[in-house]
Amino acid sequence: MSQGARVTVIIPTYNGAALLAGCLAALAEQTFADFTTLVVDDGSTDGTLALLAERFPSIRVLPLGRNLGLAAAVNRAIDASAGEYVALLNNDAEPAPGWLAALVATAERHPEAAAIASRLRLYDRRDHLHSAGDYYTVTGLPGNRGVWQPDGPAYDREEEVWAACAGAALYRRAALDAVRQDGRVFDEALFMYCEDVDLGWRLRLRGYRCVYAPEAIVYHRLSATGGGPLASYWCGRNFIRVLLANVPGPILRRYWRRMAAAQLALAGDALRHLREPAARARLRGQLRALADLPAVLRRRRRVQAAATADPAALAALLVEPPR
Repeated sequence: MSQGARVTVIIPTYNGAALLAGCLAALAEQTFADFTTLVVDDGSTDGTLALLAERFPSIRVLPLGRNLGLAAAVNRAIDASAGEYVALLNNDAEPAPGWLAALVATAERHPEAAAIASRLRLYDRRDHLHSAGDYYTVTGLPGNRGVWQPDGPAYDREEEVWAACAGAALYRRAALDAVRQDGRVFDEALFMYCEDVDLGWRLRLRGYRCVYAPEAIVYHRLSATGGGPLASYWCGRNFIRVLLANVPGPILRRYWRRMAAAQLALAGDALRHLREPAARARLRGQLRALADLPAVLRRRRRVQAAATADPAALAALLVEPPR
């Protein structure tokens, strides 16, 4: 793995010492060799840095010293890296040997694509999917294609998808640089969760595409580093922030009733289950998003000012929510 590699694989980690060994061991088995690995440690207190120094001394590590959040950690790593492509990989994911080779080959076949999505399968149910690329619905809610469903021939085709799940994805560095806002690739105000959905929107707004690579297989220990009330809070907050910052005016005017109804439905469900910590966290997140509205609208003005894509073409890519 050369220092002047075509691909930098960035692994963000926070208190993930128990997961890193499996992830890094799987990376060491890749059939594509022209990559370097950068682990960005987001202020771990579980001995992560000692583990890396002892067991993986050749791996480059970027220690941040304190917990800045996933979006900020990845931004620091992108800025500290080089190469034509950036691959993002969760510390709770283990790629199959042909993962990087499939991503790069797909990127080379599709020079118009800024992002290449992996085929993420569940680690503990390897015949079921977590994501075969992501979608965005007319109700303003994002989702993972095939999530919880048995894997099968329906997901064997290389095809365009809305965006990539950044738990395992390849990005063209030039495209990331083109869509920076305030000098950053990911919106650090999102902290964690939906930062990839936000990036997917900004890439789409600039006319870039995303292609799904079915041979780029990764096994994901879903929510091993998150989930529960934590995920509920950030998703409750960030679904709204991403929608208001990125969705073009013509699409908002067309679907605002359905988008508002979806948020009210989420709030209503949280109220019905208010005794549950995750439900209370979801509601707090939604309320925080409303409190943050002035800042979100300021970001919206900057994002929309940079947009070049036809809103009608973007609207055609939105889907109905699954039943």
